[in-house]
Amino acid sequence: MTRVKICGITNLEDARMAVEAGADALGFIFVEKTPRFVTPEQATSIIRRLPPFVTPVGVFWDHPAGHVKAVVEACGLRVVQFHGDETPEDCQGYSVPVIKTIKLPPATTIDGLPEYRVTERFGAFLYRKVVAAYLLDSQARWSEGEGREPLEWRGIRVMAETQPREARVPIVLSGGLTPDNVATAVDIVRPFAVDVNSGVEAQPGKKDPHKVRRFIEAARRA
Repeated sequence: MTRVKICGITNLEDARMAVEAGADALGFIFVEKTPRFVTPEQATSIIRRLPPFVTPVGVFWDHPAGHVKAVVEACGLRVVQFHGDETPEDCQGYSVPVIKTIKLPPATTIDGLPEYRVTERFGAFLYRKVVAAYLLDSQARWSEGEGREPLEWRGIRVMAETQPREARVPIVLSGGLTPDNVATAVDIVRPFAVDVNSGVEAQPGKKDPHKVRRFIEAARRA
């Protein structure tokens, strides 16, 4: 069954609602000057109230390793997600599993793009020995809190299946997912998990309970 991560949690009310709706993981964004930024103190006050078996994930972007490790310990994070230009070496040495975000172009820019360039952008296979999963996201900016276009799901499926089985790493699919398209995305890509942020929001930093429930139900049915 596909797991679901609800990212961009900023308050306890949204966290509890997402858990009650069936979320497997919650994402806390520690990237300063973004609409869903939370301080370690804010995240800790939410995480300590989560029930067992709900995974708190910390999202970082080119932060120093010492800072990341301090936040992991202070907040009780159980997974780290790197969203910047971190190298494979930067992803090592942590006490919790690491997810590396790989940024891909949205589907509308793929037409006519030579296949080798798409594969080159994927670039994830450099990390396969040091990360627990790849998170595939859009190259479009999310610092202002806007939604993004979906990725080219069929191309992702082809790229994943052409890798040797021993080199495959679980895929967390993100980028432009909504309650209306997540079932199709899961059917095509067959990811280990899906990750949604703006696609289930009422406004940046505030989740829409109806959208969250619809998203999780659709992902589970796929």
